[in-house]
Amino acid sequence: MLLHHNFTTPLHSFLRHKTPPATHHTLTVTNYSISDQDLTTRGFTLHRTITHLNLDDLNSIFVAVGFPRRHPDKIRTALEHTDSLLWAQYEKTQKPVAFARATGDGVFNAIIWDVVVDPSFQGIGLGKVLMERLVDELVNKGISNIALYSEPRVLGFYRPLGFVADPDGIRGMVYSRKGKKK
Repeated sequence: MLLHHNFTTPLHSFLRHKTPPATHHTLTVTNYSISDQDLTTRGFTLHRTITHLNLDDLNSIFVAVGFPRRHPDKIRTALEHTDSLLWAQYEKTQKPVAFARATGDGVFNAIIWDVVVDPSFQGIGLGKVLMERLVDELVNKGISNIALYSEPRVLGFYRPLGFVADPDGIRGMVYSRKGKKK
């Protein structure tokens, strides 16, 4: 699934930099469905780094939404190779309740992975909060081709956010050892 849009933002590589130089890129101001202030009022804090992210708690969310349990060292390695991430913490418990991340080449392409919301917090807009901000960050970094992996049952969630299946006849493929002949 790709975000299909013609972007006018210049293509600069800012994915690996925390703050792009102001002389090279201008950030747009976006009206999000839930403002940062409203999130704070509701008891949530957004984070863009893995500092204070408990990987066991994150793994519990992965399992709760049907992802396989992952080894914490492998999660850590994946996050260390992640260009952009965003997670929401519920202040009453100090635990993560929603998470999303993106990897890419820093210039043209990014892929969004691991979009998850704790089932007890689903339906209140946290997934949309993360996706709006993550996509906005990528677009503002000049990334013009944003793809994501998604379970077929949740495709309807991504369509209102601008994602479409197979734009321009593009078909994705995945390497599979099962199909490889020896």
